[in-house]
Amino acid sequence: MARTPSSPCVLALGEPLLEFNAAAEGELEDSAVFHLGFGGDTSNMVIAARRSGASAGYLTRIGDDAFGRSLLALWRREGVDTTHVVREPGGATGLYFVTRHGEGKHSFTYRRAGSPASRLCPADVPEHAVAGARLLHLSGITQAIGTSACDAAFHAVDVARANGTLVSYDPNYRPALWPPERARAVILHTAGLADLVLPNLEEGRLLTGLDDPHDVLEAFARRGPSLVALKMGADGVLLREGGRTTRVPAHPVTPVDATGAGDTFDGAFAARLLDGDSPVEAARYAVIAAALTTTGPGAVGPIPRREEVRAAAGRPGGESPSPKP
Repeated sequence: MARTPSSPCVLALGEPLLEFNAAAEGELEDSAVFHLGFGGDTSNMVIAARRSGASAGYLTRIGDDAFGRSLLALWRREGVDTTHVVREPGGATGLYFVTRHGEGKHSFTYRRAGSPASRLCPADVPEHAVAGARLLHLSGITQAIGTSACDAAFHAVDVARANGTLVSYDPNYRPALWPPERARAVILHTAGLADLVLPNLEEGRLLTGLDDPHDVLEAFARRGPSLVALKMGADGVLLREGGRTTRVPAHPVTPVDATGAGDTFDGAFAARLLDGDSPVEAARYAVIAAALTTTGPGAVGPIPRREEVRAAAGRPGGESPSPKP
């Protein structure tokens, strides 16, 4: 199918969530004040891609409730195409709580069972939109939250591959969501169908049973994707392309909250690749974007725009901006 100027470059399929981020460090039961925000890995990714200059659209189901309407308003403010967002009457949009424990460490508590997005099905996938995009992004979380959602993800991948649309995949392995044997089988199979695979080191170790980052990287590369970016937090990124491995160092910042940093990397990386950057150039840009995301609380608010990333890249000696409030 021919791509048209109106087709978003990046399409993400998955589950959005409302975020309640604790104002102070500590355990959830000791937290009294929360900042309302937005999350969901694929929603974060598509917003990051948009802020890095790519046209972008989102494929999902939300409740026709206050939380769903808030998310819809967010995407429209960000310029994300919402043509294929299904609003489910009576549906309860999922949410999660974030607590922080110093040095950018955080934990999550979810209330998402039975969310509209968990009922995504192959019929919800707009085949013409997937075929018209340049890149489809999906996540292991989408495959974990429901059987029909997993089927929808695989259907979207089939449509993308049949039409020359690149497939970007972040395993985003969450052990609490599904049995490890099923997760490992589904994620590794999907990695073999993708063009870009974007795991982090912790989940890579769990999924492959390997410890050394280069071994983990090679295990994903053997599945067949043309490009693997292994995200290692403060140790940067290992990039594997065409049999060659490149390490991209981290960008130094003082972290406040690492929520969504990996998702920001995914979106920024995709946007720069589609704009013509080499994989190494795109990874350098995306590493900076991900680092800047950690300088403020919440998943979406701190996602930097293209000019902020370029400004940070040009600071001598890796000087970082002051933490965002």
